[in-house]
Amino acid sequence: MEKNRENGENQNTEIPCEGCTHKKKERTPKEQRDLVNRLSRIEGQVRGIKGMVEKEAYCIDILVQVAAVNAALNSFSRVLLSDHIKTCVTQDILDGKEETVDELVETVKKLMK
Repeated sequence: MEKNRENGENQNTEIPCEGCTHKKKERTPKEQRDLVNRLSRIEGQVRGIKGMVEKEAYCIDILVQVAAVNAALNSFSRVLLSDHIKTCVTQDILDGKEETVDELVETVKKLMK
């Protein structure tokens, strides 16, 4: 989303990029807030790790924090995947869009690497 320089309003602009599907998912304000809050906590954890490196913290202490960030990202992914299956995938199957199952399988493969 870019800001209109003349009046400061936000406007949606889609910039084509390779590999993007440009699909959108409408979320309730609570769903969006919960996801953004999780990401903000993760962002804070990553900044904390950066600070530990800058302060020359002990390797093991840093690695423990990295493991915590990985666990938080995995948890975020599980929540997002669960919601995706319950909403997008279910609706697409009901609409006869069976290719969504293939997309889901490929996504799960990537998540399990």
